[in-house]
Amino acid sequence: MSSQQYIMHGGVHVAGHKALSTDKAMSTLALPERLMIPTRQHRGIGGKLLVAEGDYVYKGQPLTEQRATGSYLVHASTSGTIEKVGRFLVPHRSGYSCIGVSIKVDGKEDWGNYRLAPMKDFVTIDNALLLDRINDAGVVGLGGAVFPTAVKIGSGAKQGALKTLIINAAECEPYITCDDVLMRTEADQIVTGIQVMLKMLSPEQCLIGIEDNKPEAIAALKEAVAKLDHRTIKVIVIPTIYPSGDAKQLTKILTGVEIAKGKRSYELGILCHNVATAHSLYKAVVLGEPLLSRLVTVTGAGVKEPQNFDVLLGTPFTHLVQAAGGYTNKAERLLMGGLMMGYPMHTDEIPVVKATNCVLVLPESDLAYSSDMAMPCTRCGKCVEVCPPKLLPQQLYWHSRANDLERVQKHNLADCIECGCCSYVCPSNIDLVSYFTHAKGALREERQKQEKIDQARERFEFRDFRIQRDKEERDAKRAEHKAALQKKKAAMAAKKAQEGENSVSATDSKQDAIKAALARVQAKKKAQQEQTSDSSKTESKQD
Repeated sequence: MSSQQYIMHGGVHVAGHKALSTDKAMSTLALPERLMIPTRQHRGIGGKLLVAEGDYVYKGQPLTEQRATGSYLVHASTSGTIEKVGRFLVPHRSGYSCIGVSIKVDGKEDWGNYRLAPMKDFVTIDNALLLDRINDAGVVGLGGAVFPTAVKIGSGAKQGALKTLIINAAECEPYITCDDVLMRTEADQIVTGIQVMLKMLSPEQCLIGIEDNKPEAIAALKEAVAKLDHRTIKVIVIPTIYPSGDAKQLTKILTGVEIAKGKRSYELGILCHNVATAHSLYKAVVLGEPLLSRLVTVTGAGVKEPQNFDVLLGTPFTHLVQAAGGYTNKAERLLMGGLMMGYPMHTDEIPVVKATNCVLVLPESDLAYSSDMAMPCTRCGKCVEVCPPKLLPQQLYWHSRANDLERVQKHNLADCIECGCCSYVCPSNIDLVSYFTHAKGALREERQKQEKIDQARERFEFRDFRIQRDKEERDAKRAEHKAALQKKKAAMAAKKAQEGENSVSATDSKQDAIKAALARVQAKKKAQQEQTSDSSKTESKQD
């Protein structure tokens, strides 16, 4: 089993500010008055809504159904009554909204019949049934990508011969400590969740990558692994540097393998899952609980009592902030996520979703970088030095600013992980990432526009093809019909000709018969005349 560590390219050392939220134990957040649950909280298609206003729902009850491959379940986080069905704002930099429900919480936490059957002896259960359970529980990657876990594990299992399962416990983002607290308090459950993955994937090794700034979490994980005497699992402590928690960077650090553009990690025999995802697998399989809550860090100088909460999905941000003591006079910016990759929220009247790992409230001066103080680029090249995917952020900046989409593609903009290292080190305070995200959006729009053009062209070409095909079919039918008519006419003419010949023959035969009959009559008449003449002569002689 490999324990060698490799060095990723670039990265930055950022003040962690993690002590702000780790001096208090994890708290379970009190039930809010209402929950706002959007139907889209994951990659893929939103499922069809199953409930209507006025319906009573139980905890764990599916609110959506799977209408197609790629759509995944969302559940009621607690029991109550559906107050409203409509569009709700979700945590997104664009102010995106989607269909969802508002649940008036009754405080009973009534599961009804919707708790899933526990699978404590999961090692004896067929992998297909385990995948169904993970899917039915709505489990997604909780590291930020929110990709459906059942699909990810299923893809890795189909590929076969998995070499390495990586559990991402790095949590490199400044301010965020929810994974750290989870590992310290629920290490045994996390390791059990990892065992579920090991049972389904059968990798040669499992490496838990964790930064060295989490000594308590490291000790807890090592102790949990030692209890199992499981030689496949190994805790690997790595240096603290941002963004070591990116899946590609962590893969490089732990295995030395670089995932090339356009390649999926499982194609190289590697699969990476977040440590919180492993914990949600434990709850889904062993306890029979869908993904209804998650750990969220509420922190920053803008809140009075930073800490970590176990939060029901759908809980409003305002409820979280109130639980953390409320806002301070330094509350100027609200972000979902960490200092480097978190994005600003325009309101706190938005719900916690599966992707919400941190609510960060800061003064303007504490932001990692600000476009308000941007100056011209000096071409110093510092951004190139720290870029983990080895891109040329300076060139990408100029081409993005000029909206030259062809050139940004040639400079591999798609490989940008938007980690913010380039913006962080920029002496001109240029928010480079904002240009890159804008360019990515423009490229998506261009692709969608081109797809529409291609679809319109295909429809036009198919219309022409269909018209030509229909014309050729009609011409062929006409020719076939004409040939059939001509054949029919020829047959009729032949028949008439034959009938004519037969008629002539019949007429001749009739005339011959008449002539023969006349001849017989005349012969008979003549014979009679001759007989009469002979009789007359005889009588004369007698006289």
